[in-house]
Amino acid sequence: MAFDKACGTVLLSLVITTTATAAAQTRPDFSGRWTTPAPATASGVRGVSISTGTIGSGWTDDITITQDASRLTVERAQFSIYDIQPPMRLTYALDGSESRNTINMGRGPQEIRSRAVYQDGALVITSSYQFPAPEGTQTETIEVKQALSLNASGALVITTTLGALAGGSPSTAITIYKKTP
Repeated sequence: MAFDKACGTVLLSLVITTTATAAAQTRPDFSGRWTTPAPATASGVRGVSISTGTIGSGWTDDITITQDASRLTVERAQFSIYDIQPPMRLTYALDGSESRNTINMGRGPQEIRSRAVYQDGALVITSSYQFPAPEGTQTETIEVKQALSLNASGALVITTTLGALAGGSPSTAITIYKKTP
């Protein structure tokens, strides 16, 4: 009986260690400066894919990510290099709680509500954007999902799905970033 109990304790310890190790392996570190191999530009606007007509990753072609155990921060230059604007910073809690980021674009401050969760080895950030409806009498909400993962060569792969807008269909774009020194 003592042998069975000891074996059970060892087996339980092995299962807990293996589970903890597997959980740690499914949470990649995205920290670093990332750039797309061939940035697309249109009238000086970066981050727009001219050839496919998609929004790309939803971020620009050159991003810097910092990450710790509790949050991920994406920094990107939203404006031209000649603008005197600071880089845009978006911060996401990694515990699944709601994160709120305010950006100043177009019609003034706009709040983005997001949740970041790990799913199948990827970090999935789901963000909701509210904007005035075309008629201007109410607001509409669109959802954007960005799944961040690292491929076998260490490149950052962001699969972005833009929810249906104005009766259209959802669209998905895949953007691959390479880490820069």
